[in-house]
Amino acid sequence: MLSAPSIDAFNPPRRTLMGPGPSDVYPEVLAAQARPTIGHLDPLFVAMMDELKVLIQYAFQTKNEMTLAVSAPGSAGMETCFVNLVEAGEKVIVCRNGVFGERMRQNVERVGATAVVVDNEWGEAVSPSDVEATLKAHPDAKFVAFVHAETSTGALSDAKTLCALAKQYDCLSIVDAVTSVGGVELRVDEWGIDAIYAGSQKCLSCVPGLSPVSFSPAAVDKIKSRATPVQSWFLDQTLVMGYWSGSTDNSAKRSYHHTAPVNALYALHESLRLLANEGLEAAWQRHADMHQVLKQGLEGLGLKFVVEEACRLPQLNAVYIPEGIDDAAVRKQLLENYNLEIGAGLGALAGKAWRIGLMGFGARRENVALCLGALEEVLN
Repeated sequence: MLSAPSIDAFNPPRRTLMGPGPSDVYPEVLAAQARPTIGHLDPLFVAMMDELKVLIQYAFQTKNEMTLAVSAPGSAGMETCFVNLVEAGEKVIVCRNGVFGERMRQNVERVGATAVVVDNEWGEAVSPSDVEATLKAHPDAKFVAFVHAETSTGALSDAKTLCALAKQYDCLSIVDAVTSVGGVELRVDEWGIDAIYAGSQKCLSCVPGLSPVSFSPAAVDKIKSRATPVQSWFLDQTLVMGYWSGSTDNSAKRSYHHTAPVNALYALHESLRLLANEGLEAAWQRHADMHQVLKQGLEGLGLKFVVEEACRLPQLNAVYIPEGIDDAAVRKQLLENYNLEIGAGLGALAGKAWRIGLMGFGARRENVALCLGALEEVLN
């Protein structure tokens, strides 16, 4: 018999998280997660789920009935949208201007569909004119998929225009809003977005591990008319909705699907409640305001942004690393000396850029001041 290991309790330091995610978590959200666990079919928990659905609808600005939180991170939200909507043999226009557009392409190919890729340079927004030209060249396409806020570069694409193009050419739109929801303008119903997924750990300032998703009536019709079953049992929305629908009385009993992450859903409920209390437009403006303060400071240090200002995300600031500066050494000093985390470059920007997050609870003046002061000292 193996002897019991002697391991101390894990007590992490208090970091300031200014990378690409996770972001600083609201204290109220951490406290909510510590509340007593109850059963995931308990009537009180079911009532909380009903409230959570309303809160997600508010964050997305949608009345879509099929709106819920996937019990897994944003990457699973991505897969949820693709495996439920796309069938083998169908054609998907995939916009790729960073790492997460490429992950969309991989999802398309894994379901046996054909990905027609529209490429834009890293740091650029998706080009609507390129997308339209591709739609004209592929009239049999069924979907247009793109990343609203590309986390690998900090570029913001014009979701409203891209979704309008998808509708014009009889396609459904699939939108990655992992980094955009709660941080910049996003209006699912008004813009005609058909399927959207997000993450709990970015501008919502919740704990990682949950993915809010929403499907339009047209997307639901597509799911219901599938010729083949969804290949993922766990992510099959026709099964999951039996758990997220119904009522707290016995008139429409919820069916068991999986053991929900009860305490994590408490946390998401609280983070979205805080967002609703602040108001979406106020949250969007706060992110924009803090970005301007950070921008002035970074430029004062001689740092140059990867993304042009017209399509730059306020909540994800990618800046080029100055020549002669050791990327890893700077990030290590920030972490060890200031308990401050910023992000490394990803993909084509690895070793060439830092990604500085201003997300949710982290988009506040004291974080900006800490980051600028620490960077100035370390770089000098």
